[in-house]
Amino acid sequence: MTKIVDLTKTVYKLCTDNPELIHILKQLGFEHITKPGMLQTAGRVMTIPNGARMKGIHLDTIKNTLKQCGYTWKA
Repeated sequence: MTKIVDLTKTVYKLCTDNPELIHILKQLGFEHITKPGMLQTAGRVMTIPNGARMKGIHLDTIKNTLKQCGYTWKA
């Protein structure tokens, strides 16, 4: 079954519902996601598209990686 990532939800909510996303997002360049407190603070207001813009990561790169890991997305 394909897992769906809702790109309008916060990183905190997505990672709480799907803890394996933490590792995937870290590998994509969200390296601070594993620092203590970051997921609970910035993650509560940040969405993947907003974080991607801040980090200079193309959203298509994230979507392709999610697809390779068995995810699909909705916006």
